[in-house]
Amino acid sequence: MRTTVTIDADTEALLKEESARTGQSFKEVLNQAVKRALRRPSTPVVVEPLFSAPFPAELAHQSFNRLAGELEDEETVKELSS
Repeated sequence: MRTTVTIDADTEALLKEESARTGQSFKEVLNQAVKRALRRPSTPVVVEPLFSAPFPAELAHQSFNRLAGELEDEETVKELSS
């Protein structure tokens, strides 16, 4: 199918670089990039934990924005009390 699209200059530069690197045509590189971006992963994504310690159960259902605000409030009170 032939269609007209507007490609940002930085995207065009990336596509041209890849075309030059691989020796494939601009059209081939563009089609492969679009397919890769839209294809759903065939295998589930596995997230590896950064830390081996378990997440504290008492924090599991906490709102971290609220918790951060409470900690800031405690620090502010300490500073004002000094």
